[in-house]
Amino acid sequence: MIRLFKHYIPNAVMLLALFDLALLFLGGELAWLLRASQIGMEAGSIATRTLPLAGYVLIVWIAMVSVGVYGSDALRSMRFACARLLVAVSLGIIALSFIDFLLPGATFWRSTLLYAMGLSVILLILNRLLVGGFLGNSAFRRRVMVLGAGDRAMRLKKLGEEPGSGFAIVSFIGMNEGEQVVAEAIARGAIHDLGRFVENLGASEVVLALEERRNALPLKDLLRMKTMGVHINDFSSFVERETGRVDLDSVNPSWLIFSDGFSSGRMFSSVAKRFFDIAASSLLLLLTFPIIALFALLVKLDSKGPAFFRQPRVGLYGQNFDVIKLRSMRTDAEKDGVKWAEKNDPRITRLGRFIRKVRIDELPQTWTVLKGEMSFVGPRPEVPKFVGDLEQKLPYYAERHMVKPGITGWAQINYPYGASIEDARHKLEYDLYYAKNYTPFLDLLILLQTLRVVLWPEGAR
Repeated sequence: MIRLFKHYIPNAVMLLALFDLALLFLGGELAWLLRASQIGMEAGSIATRTLPLAGYVLIVWIAMVSVGVYGSDALRSMRFACARLLVAVSLGIIALSFIDFLLPGATFWRSTLLYAMGLSVILLILNRLLVGGFLGNSAFRRRVMVLGAGDRAMRLKKLGEEPGSGFAIVSFIGMNEGEQVVAEAIARGAIHDLGRFVENLGASEVVLALEERRNALPLKDLLRMKTMGVHINDFSSFVERETGRVDLDSVNPSWLIFSDGFSSGRMFSSVAKRFFDIAASSLLLLLTFPIIALFALLVKLDSKGPAFFRQPRVGLYGQNFDVIKLRSMRTDAEKDGVKWAEKNDPRITRLGRFIRKVRIDELPQTWTVLKGEMSFVGPRPEVPKFVGDLEQKLPYYAERHMVKPGITGWAQINYPYGASIEDARHKLEYDLYYAKNYTPFLDLLILLQTLRVVLWPEGAR
């Protein structure tokens, strides 16, 4: 994987994205040449249109990231990839048309957009047909050797077998530490020289998946492999990198303390984030005020009660604040106390089901962002009653309050809506990853991916 601003991106995804950027540029240029030949004008030097071409590439590529073109499904399903490519390029073309409307005559897009759209879609699909097959090949996946043959090793085996996995396990080594769960594991005693064995396998990484490390770590062998240039990784760090979450089943306080993350450099990032929140929330409130007012009126007409719903939530450092949303449930929804939302929850009103699905009920929270109690990106704030219960049942739950809560977050784009302790546990793993690895780059990635969640609602309740 390639580490970019503390966030890991699979090699296959990065390679696919680079090819896409080049092909988008080619599609834009071919569209210009085709249109110029049609109207009988001189095409001119490509240098004269480099800037608008770059703008075309950037806007369409951002749309591709936003709708999930580079998700794991896009690497294995042509039907999935084609559908999202069509949506992404269409959104990009709409955005470019709007720019051309605002800046008439400043770009050449109006006369070439249709050609650019068609050519780009064809080129991008061909890219996935020709290159996508190779991306699924193990030649593009890291070769990993696992030390261990127990439950952790089995978890890594299943993770490596998942479609879109960025690594291939070339061998398991049983370290005589207890029950052997992975049947194909080779006993450590059968290997004379572990360092030479790794070299012969061509493994680039060794993962310690030992159930018990005491008296089981082959320190001399690990040192030799390290000096040979083989990357040595522990189980928790490997899972964090490959899944984008902190594995609660294996982490301990010492790992959280000594592993990379929670950087002191986030002070500058926090200032930049606050400036962005103020600017973006002010603009969004201005643009969406008519929508909020319209649906507030519809909520009043649809059911009895206030248009807006206020509820205390737990925010930064465990401090309570009131979250404001358009009311989507009946006014007596919490007469028996606060409860998790359910699938087809009978408490939700007719209009409430729609505004929840398209996330319109979240728009008033922009005011909370402007006040500084929330951010656009961060862990979703929970009600105090739930927080009290979850802190007792889930380890490290309080650590998610070390960052400001948000309207959208890493858990929201990676895990469908959850309404149970087990769901809360899975979402906490993503929240801890965000709190540990927060950067403006990760915030930008989350904001872009939020469009995918809105376009393809996954478990909205």
